[in-house]
Amino acid sequence: MQGKHRSVLQIVDEQVKRWRGDYLKRETKDEYRPVVTISRAPGSCGRIIAEEIAKELGFDLFHQEVVHKMAESAKISARLLESLDEKGLSILEDWVSSFHSNHMWPDQYMKHLMKVVGTIGKHGRAVIVGRGANFLLSEDKTIRVRIVAPLKWRAKNVSLIFDISMDEAREIILKTESDRKAFVKKYFNKDIADPLNYDLLINAERLSIDEAAGTVENLVMKKFNLFSPRVKAA
Repeated sequence: MQGKHRSVLQIVDEQVKRWRGDYLKRETKDEYRPVVTISRAPGSCGRIIAEEIAKELGFDLFHQEVVHKMAESAKISARLLESLDEKGLSILEDWVSSFHSNHMWPDQYMKHLMKVVGTIGKHGRAVIVGRGANFLLSEDKTIRVRIVAPLKWRAKNVSLIFDISMDEAREIILKTESDRKAFVKKYFNKDIADPLNYDLLINAERLSIDEAAGTVENLVMKKFNLFSPRVKAA
């Protein structure tokens, strides 16, 4: 659902329309619809792998930047909620309330973030990149993926992409890594790098983008007893 020349509100409006149309077409309204969350070390090609996973599965893709913009705006998060029926909205509101009653940092941003991620989770068939989505959605309908790679390999990627020196690339990576770690610690009191917070850990240095995406696709297919869109099209 990304678009360089569209505002976040326009993207959300289009997504809400798609969700509504999809809901009306479903044969079973309570159909089980999984989500893949992607946590990635900076420079590990996690964004590209997430795009490939969404493409292979036929899922909607929500990058960190778009999710963040949605959560920053009360107007946009409220617009997303319009995609839910009365039952779904009630369940989501109860979930947000119960989470905040025990949460360490229940500020407005977190409240909106929960509504955004929770709404995406209710509709399912989505890949969410970043923003701690793996700590918010229930484990029974989520595949939580962490993509890593050695620092030297990641620095080389960033150096080539942005045409900067290896030293500059390392500095950018370490700063981004620190920011993401602090975000997860502040809002979830978790360690973003702890492998126990994920179902699957992928070393991007060892697997190609296609192999990494295929590994996740196979896991989703098997766990949720789904059929690959490529099989249906054959």
